[in-house]
Amino acid sequence: MSTQQPLIIIGNGMVGHHLVEQLVERGAHRRYAITVFGEERHLAYDRVHLSEYFGGRDAESLALSTADYYAGHGIELRLNEAVTAIDRDAAEVVTPQGRYPYDRLVLATGSYPFVPPIPGNDRDGCLVYRTLDDLDAIRAAAENATTGVVVGGGLLGLEAANALRGLNLDTAVVEFAPRLMPMQVDAEGGELLREKIESLGVQVLTERATQRIEDGEAGRHRMVFQDDKVLEADLIVFSAGIRPRDELARDSALEVGERGGVVIDDRCLTSDPAILAVGEVALWNQSIFGLVAPGYQMARAAADTLVADTLEREAETFGGADMSTKLKLLGVDVGSIGDAHGTQHPGARMFRYLDQIKQEYRKLVVSADGKQLLGAMLVGDNGYYDTLMQYYANGIELPQDPASLILPSSDGAPALGPDALPDTAMICSCHNVTKGDVCTTIDGGAVDLGAIKGATKASTGCGGCAALLKSVVDHELESRGVEVDRSLCEHFAHTRQELYDIVRVEGIKTFGELMEKHGNPETHRLGCDICKPAAASILASCFNEPITDAAHIPLQDTNDTFMANMQKNGTYSVVPRIAGGEITPDKLVVLGQVAQKYDLYTKVTGGQRIDLFGARLEDLPAIWGELIEAGFETGHAYGKSLRTVKSCVGSTWCRYGVDDSVGMAIKLENRYKGLRSPHKIKLAVSGCTRECAEAQSKDIGVIATEHGWNLYVCGNGGMRPRHAELFATDLDDEALIRTIDRVLMFYVRTADRLQRTSVWRENLEGGLDYLKEVILEDSLGIGEELERQMQAVVDTYECEWANAIKDPEKLKRFRSFVNDSRPDPDIIMTSERGQLRPA
Repeated sequence: MSTQQPLIIIGNGMVGHHLVEQLVERGAHRRYAITVFGEERHLAYDRVHLSEYFGGRDAESLALSTADYYAGHGIELRLNEAVTAIDRDAAEVVTPQGRYPYDRLVLATGSYPFVPPIPGNDRDGCLVYRTLDDLDAIRAAAENATTGVVVGGGLLGLEAANALRGLNLDTAVVEFAPRLMPMQVDAEGGELLREKIESLGVQVLTERATQRIEDGEAGRHRMVFQDDKVLEADLIVFSAGIRPRDELARDSALEVGERGGVVIDDRCLTSDPAILAVGEVALWNQSIFGLVAPGYQMARAAADTLVADTLEREAETFGGADMSTKLKLLGVDVGSIGDAHGTQHPGARMFRYLDQIKQEYRKLVVSADGKQLLGAMLVGDNGYYDTLMQYYANGIELPQDPASLILPSSDGAPALGPDALPDTAMICSCHNVTKGDVCTTIDGGAVDLGAIKGATKASTGCGGCAALLKSVVDHELESRGVEVDRSLCEHFAHTRQELYDIVRVEGIKTFGELMEKHGNPETHRLGCDICKPAAASILASCFNEPITDAAHIPLQDTNDTFMANMQKNGTYSVVPRIAGGEITPDKLVVLGQVAQKYDLYTKVTGGQRIDLFGARLEDLPAIWGELIEAGFETGHAYGKSLRTVKSCVGSTWCRYGVDDSVGMAIKLENRYKGLRSPHKIKLAVSGCTRECAEAQSKDIGVIATEHGWNLYVCGNGGMRPRHAELFATDLDDEALIRTIDRVLMFYVRTADRLQRTSVWRENLEGGLDYLKEVILEDSLGIGEELERQMQAVVDTYECEWANAIKDPEKLKRFRSFVNDSRPDPDIIMTSERGQLRPA
């Protein structure tokens, strides 16, 4: 007979799952018979990156764990089974499937989206933005819609607006307060945030109270506001805040707050000592914490409470949490630290910096004596956030002139070196890892970043602390006399930059020669998944030979081997180059004909290209033969190379345009289309400062002004977005291209493997000023050489697909099976919205 005590966890969201992990880490799964109830059909998933579901990620890729993890630790996981009641007298929970006893119970039910009590809020096409099922409903509704409105201008509201915009809907945001994100930004920051979001084509309506929703004329719905003004839309998404899911607690007579939330103490215990609560359902000291990190802190405290009698250390308790946040919403940076409004500290002093041209706003709140940072606010550039956060979180005394931390002359807040951080400095807030924890782990024998991540879980949550963690680890290892190995891999005792210089100086043309002359003789000579693609990138960058040549093919991954991106069902994408987004009607017709002939799924991308998906491997040469005959060439969507140069229509068509952005985009794309690099590169050219091409989120961004071109460098979107930085102003065409030549070639020459330009820029000693000295002032005397190297790439360009289809030997690779000419029978397609997709 089992002696395990029954422990039930209601809720399998991020915090509920983290509680499970903490219990397993403490061995509590051997003491308790744990059952987890999840109302959704999906296993716990990452809600922080929920909006990426519209960008191609699926439920599986967002999942935080697997069913095998639960089963392997003896934990019963009951998904799609909602708990409908708690019978405290019988110590049982009730579901439609039955009754389950508990000795201990944890409420991790989270929250639900607040829908204002507006007549008509339950109409068909009025939805909420909270779960994967909600997002599926929004996507389905968007298929028959052209306009969408989000009710709510806070964090979640702007995420929902970004989702609607990504579904190609004309989008508006309606906010009751006088400004967007009223909890995070003040009036000045809110106005700047509004300007930046409106420049992206999203309509913003503040101080609007919706009175009712009724039938529309131009749209499916008409929203009628307090002043009788109206707004029509086909789709309405409510994202006006959250409310704790405390109905189970209320119905079972647990103590709840006046405005909701299950009351807990520092040990996460409710008014019933057998029941705990964590996450957004829990009310601690009259506060609900709507961020992941505080929920994780509660989960750790609850786990300690549940195993308190077996702890070998002092139990962790929950004493509140810092609600500082660093966000990127609709591509706009927003940061809020501590008492950002300056309302909690009488006598506090404030410093503000506003640049309406660059659209940046920064604010510091400091103590009356000017020595302590009490809060900060950032709109438009979060590059200052990490350093300011360290001053705030660790009570580090401010410099004599605190304003220097936010003035542009400082090129971002002067970075605090790892040695300046105290042991209490928080490195990873998701998993509560301090600098002291990192040091203890190193002293315990961990001697590399991977081991430290494994031991502490630092940087395995949102990943935002990766750069800081690495710098701390490297510094602490070196301070202990441990040499930090920066070798590319076990086969080469060199960095990528050193290998690049070796290859160029010695004229090495093959991986075999590189391995023979400079590889580690004690390792096998075939290389690995690190050094082979790195060497392939270096060889391609230096000599621009076709990657399909026999000497290079063994170094390539699948995508480069077949010059196409492999998709989830084993088919491939076909992405022809459409320079600057400009395409003739004749070429559009050809794309349509090819897509019809080969049954390809067709998608217009955010990079102003038309992608064709679902091509079978054996069909790729025929498809590209037809495209090349029509004048297309490879778009390099599969390579670490130039991807796209996005452009607006510029002065050719737009009444605001001041220069020909399309012409410049085409010129830049045709110049750099053959450049192989450490990572993918994206460019954009905007014809005026309204910035419709979103140039400031690209590796290279160009914006036309009345006096020439302004150049921005080292930005990117993706998992870790970063704004590009203003590098040079008022450049003519020749100076612009010369400067970009130098920047890109210096990046190719000195960056680490798989390093985006933004990360490369962050790791440059001397920062942006150093880069300006090298590129603009030619401080190293290599400017002309960088230009010559780029010109050599331009002069030797050849379309890789054009090269491949002329060579019978290269075409032999394009078959699913080496010993059989039949197509892959496992590729099964189905129809959706009139096109094929993977079944």
